[in-house]
Amino acid sequence: MKNLSPIFSDAFFVFSFIIAGSLTLLYFTFHFDIVPPILNRGIQPATFPKILLILIIILTALVYAISLKHPWAEQPALPPIFLGTLAIIFLFTIISKNIDFFLGLAFFSYSISFCWGERKWLHLFLVSVIFPFAVFLFFEMILGLRFPGGMITNLYYY
Repeated sequence: MKNLSPIFSDAFFVFSFIIAGSLTLLYFTFHFDIVPPILNRGIQPATFPKILLILIIILTALVYAISLKHPWAEQPALPPIFLGTLAIIFLFTIISKNIDFFLGLAFFSYSISFCWGERKWLHLFLVSVIFPFAVFLFFEMILGLRFPGGMITNLYYY
C-alpha cells in the first residue's frame, strides 16, 4: 500500500467502508413506516437513525481529513484494549437484547470505563448509573420514545 498515493491508504479504505455502510443504512431509513400524527408521541421512527448516520458520516470524514495530514502509525498487532472493547460490545448486545436494555447499558458504560483505565469506584458507579438514567430521561421523557420491555423497563411501564 505504501507505493500507492496517500489517497488509497488504509485510512481511505476504512473511511470508504464506514461511509458505504452508513449510506446503505441511511437509504433503508427512507423506507421506514410513517406513523400517523395522532399516534406519534415523539419523533418519527426514521428520524433518530438518520441523524445518527449523518453524524457518523460527518465524523468519519473529519477523521479521514485529519489522517491525511497525520498518517496513521503502523502497529504490529491490535492492542488488547481493542479486543476487550469488542468483547464488551458483544456482551452488551446479548444483555440488552435478552435481559434488559438498561442493564446492558449499565454493564456497557461500566465495563468500557474499566477496560479503558478508569479505576475510581465512585466514577465507575456514577457512569454506570447516571448515564443509563440520562439516556432513559432523554429518550422517554423528551423524545417520547418507548423502550422494549425488560427487567427494569417493565417496572417503569407497568
